Amino acid sequence: MALAGAAGSLLASWLQDASKLVRSGGDSDSLMRLVQVRDLLAGQGWFDLVQYRMGPEPGFEMHWSRLVDAPIAILIAAMREVTGNGPVSEAIAAYLWPGLLLALCLYFTARAARSIGGSQAAFPAVVLALAALHFMGIFAPGSFDHHNVQLALVLGMVAALLARPGSSGGAAAGTLAALSLAVGMETAPLVAAGAAALALCYLVYGASERETAAGFGIGFAATAALVTVVTLPPRLWASVACDAWSGAQAGTAILTGLGLAVCALVTALGVTVQRRALALACLGAVTLGVALLAFPACLADPYASLDPLLKRFWLDWVSEAQGVLGLSAAKPGEAAGYFATPVLALAFLAWRAMLDPGSRRSALILGAMIACAAAVSLWQVRGAIFSVALAAIPLSLLIARARAVAAIRGGPVYTLLLALAWLASFNIVWNMAVARIAGPHEPAAAAAPGGDCNAAADYASLAALPPATVLVISNLGAAVLANTGHRALAGPYHRNVEGNLAALRALTSDPAAARSMIGEFKIGFVAHCRGNDETRTLSEAFPAGLLAALSDRQIPDWLEPIRRDQASGLELFRVVRGR
Repeated sequence: MALAGAAGSLLASWLQDASKLVRSGGDSDSLMRLVQVRDLLAGQGWFDLVQYRMGPEPGFEMHWSRLVDAPIAILIAAMREVTGNGPVSEAIAAYLWPGLLLALCLYFTARAARSIGGSQAAFPAVVLALAALHFMGIFAPGSFDHHNVQLALVLGMVAALLARPGSSGGAAAGTLAALSLAVGMETAPLVAAGAAALALCYLVYGASERETAAGFGIGFAATAALVTVVTLPPRLWASVACDAWSGAQAGTAILTGLGLAVCALVTALGVTVQRRALALACLGAVTLGVALLAFPACLADPYASLDPLLKRFWLDWVSEAQGVLGLSAAKPGEAAGYFATPVLALAFLAWRAMLDPGSRRSALILGAMIACAAAVSLWQVRGAIFSVALAAIPLSLLIARARAVAAIRGGPVYTLLLALAWLASFNIVWNMAVARIAGPHEPAAAAAPGGDCNAAADYASLAALPPATVLVISNLGAAVLANTGHRALAGPYHRNVEGNLAALRALTSDPAAARSMIGEFKIGFVAHCRGNDETRTLSEAFPAGLLAALSDRQIPDWLEPIRRDQASGLELFRVVRGR
């Protein structure tokens, strides 16, 4: 079922020509990941994560993990051996990589549903998860970003925790949890919620959860140590980085994992509820104390020190960094699609736990993780990727129960209830229904005067020019790197603060002031995309700026227009020295 569902999703994307290698749809992260993989295949060092073609020279160090680069690079290299063609190999990998990850997500969802709801819950789980994940877009062809990897790892962790209690399931869950953190720190709240729920299960149920808790702790600690050795050079084993895997995260994970294993395995610590509570409380206090003493900055707002200009005209416009509540004002249908099914899933879990004491363990684990992901989505919408996917597990049980009741009692009433259970469990239904209701009240989007420059073909003229540094809006920085041999000053990455701020100031300053900034950073070309949202926003906010002048076709004398393909929405200008 998982393989068939993934194949169907890829087929639908192929029929829609939805490959992000052809048209990114604004997914800068997938393009940048492909650039990073290309650099690795071209000989850049395993531990060298500097992106040399973005930002001020000599570039800046990315915060992404080689754990995602490696399998993609292996896949592309294998396809090159078969096809002998680089672009064709990347196109094949663009379908195979997200397709395999989608199949894994569907498989883990079905396994988790079957573990707690029987075989009758497996099919609804695959259908609900497929519908949710396909329309999220993170598994569309060319999705090389790490969020789909993290989702697969988190769903695997949940499936392992919901399986029959035992050391092997616990160890698998701990291993997948540590891997998800090593890939990206976005899953830290989910891993913490899952581990806390497991610890609470051990506290309440005692001996029956002992092996699972111990296995989780050992798997978590061992994998944390392994990925540290594999992904970090020895000089960084004691480092502290808040936005990526570092010695700080590794040390905390090893301490927490081994501490949980000790709490579970030492008989004297677990003979009574009181002793288990004391042992777990001490472990929590020690872990928190180490975090506060060793890296207190990582517990603060990561964007607190960001330049106000960047925060207003970059961070606040990053869709995945917005909260669901903030999104609801502009896009109520999208917000409903993100939030309705997790809330329904939590309500069903609570109802089921009250009626069936035997379901309380699974309700605790699933409820903690769905609630955590939903809470994160209130702050940043990326949490909804996890909450919607996890919600498919309990909602598949709701459908299975409605189906069983309809089969036993029969009649149109119970058939209608089954149909309602199906409809209410699809997040896309909530999205469409609320959007339909709110549609007349939403302001109509302004028609773009040109393309948004998200197609690979838009960069053909730029790619033909000799390599230089390009001044372009941050939305298109990764596209410049992926489709040309140039470097880009700006790109939507928080470690490129200097480059992003310099580009923003140059584009929003008057042309005379912008000229001096462009000379400072040795800009060779200026690329302008009048149809992109970022261009329109900055032009409206800074009507006297360079970007607004180019949009009004008021070209300063130090910029020379370059002939471009008529089909392209990207306008190119060469910086004329000496003017």
